[in-house]
Amino acid sequence: MSDIFTFLVGGKAGEGAKKAGSVAAHIFSSLGRHVFQMDDYMSLIRGGHNFSVISTSTNGIFSHYMNANLVVNFDKRSCETHMDDVAEDGIIVFNSDEQDNVDGIGIPLSTEAEKYPMKSLMYGVGAVAILSSTIGFKKEEMNQVIRTQYPRGIDDNISFANTIYDMVKPEFKNKFPLERGYKERKIISGNESICLGAIAGGLDVYFAYPMTPASSILHFLAKQAKNFGLAVVHPESEIAVINMAIGSAFTGVKSMVGTSGGGFALMTEGISLAGITETPILIVLSQRPGPATGVPTYTEQADLSFALSAGHGDFLRIVASPATVEDAFYLASEMLDLVWKFQTPGILLTDKHLSESSMTVDIDIKRAKWTEPKMHSGSNYKRYLDSDDGISPMLFPPSKETIKWNSYEHDEFGITTENAEMISFMHDKRNKKESTLIEYLKKKETVNIIWGEHPTNIFAFGSTYMSVLEALKYGNINPTAIQPIYLNPIPKWELEEFKNQDNIVVEQSSTGQFTALLQEKAGLNIKHTIKRYDGRPFDPIKLSKKIKEML
Repeated sequence: MSDIFTFLVGGKAGEGAKKAGSVAAHIFSSLGRHVFQMDDYMSLIRGGHNFSVISTSTNGIFSHYMNANLVVNFDKRSCETHMDDVAEDGIIVFNSDEQDNVDGIGIPLSTEAEKYPMKSLMYGVGAVAILSSTIGFKKEEMNQVIRTQYPRGIDDNISFANTIYDMVKPEFKNKFPLERGYKERKIISGNESICLGAIAGGLDVYFAYPMTPASSILHFLAKQAKNFGLAVVHPESEIAVINMAIGSAFTGVKSMVGTSGGGFALMTEGISLAGITETPILIVLSQRPGPATGVPTYTEQADLSFALSAGHGDFLRIVASPATVEDAFYLASEMLDLVWKFQTPGILLTDKHLSESSMTVDIDIKRAKWTEPKMHSGSNYKRYLDSDDGISPMLFPPSKETIKWNSYEHDEFGITTENAEMISFMHDKRNKKESTLIEYLKKKETVNIIWGEHPTNIFAFGSTYMSVLEALKYGNINPTAIQPIYLNPIPKWELEEFKNQDNIVVEQSSTGQFTALLQEKAGLNIKHTIKRYDGRPFDPIKLSKKIKEML
């Protein structure tokens, strides 16, 4: 694992630790290396403790490592917090104006920053300078990065960076020279990938009320709206969000909404409305720890059961969860395609770790899905016409035909009914779509499997699958790693062969929701479940040890 280099930078909110992490990630990417960046931040605008950790390798990397080669701390709290996160050959660089008696290298960051008007924003620039000196990045290269990444006060930023660079250069002497990779790649976050995938899948309008960790979808799409011809709307509440999305779908507009736990709870009546009106709508549910407000800026996978049953009554909910930032692009476009093909709500289930972490990616935009729904032609339009596959042809206004969507149970025309035979008839009609969907998915990739030689299998879903892959690589252990992409309907046809084998589940839920799903719906024998539910993602080193104990 000597090829992996990890940089950690920490400080108070507002001091630029997160930005410094992003700049570091771009530096590593510019060297042709693979990158994984994770930001840990409190629910504060100023103060507290934030940090960014970036791991890089010439080979693919699926997780950050909390075992840093270089740790840069802006304040005493950060220094004390990350003393145990330093690798054996690692170095701590601390702000000597904040504390002393630390086993590391002290730099007077505060004293030097006081010389500039925007002193509180200089710390992050200093961290970039320290990193550049440590990895042998030339001063001219560093200055070019700063010009690009810190456009406000360029001259001051470059002056400060050069001062810090010269201070630490004699101490480090290129201590961690990084080998260049063979290809420079783009680095994007999970939420950015979801946005781009949805756009590639034909997204027309996005509705959202801000809620961490889904908020950055709203920010990104609002910024890019003109470039892609999108409408981006911020209504007054999540109830308005879901209802406006249903209304826009009535006109033939491809709609997507995004939220997290509490916001999703407010949407559930609307999701049920989408179920009976057979409305194609894609909901991005980015999980964070609950119950209630919970821990807004951290991660968990405890909304799985909620997503699978969201909305009252029986109707098809398509639920799928991407494992990587790259997967998020393809699955977002595929889910947007599926909800329109099958005219039903779909939930793209992600979590804070995937939503807000960033990775280098190789995305093939040609793989994005974009098909038109089944459309009506002729006269005597029946919105809910029965068919062999349960899918009725659609028609959008303006039209001479009557187009009636109805929240009450209805007949094929959409007219309200309380007739017993018609009620069961329409239930059966809607339920046909699930078997049609299953047959369709049998021709698609519904499970990621990396085959191993050990007889035990490791199951995970969502971002936890990345942690599993990195843990197996770190520990040089080779069980088969399995990630169901679709969680409803769960691909039993793919999982059948694992029924009577020994299976371990890795998940971020205190009650083992994913374990229960695999047992109930796929009939799997689960030998052990490894859980983490403190809001933090799995560390591959610690997870590797846990897996070894259970094999």
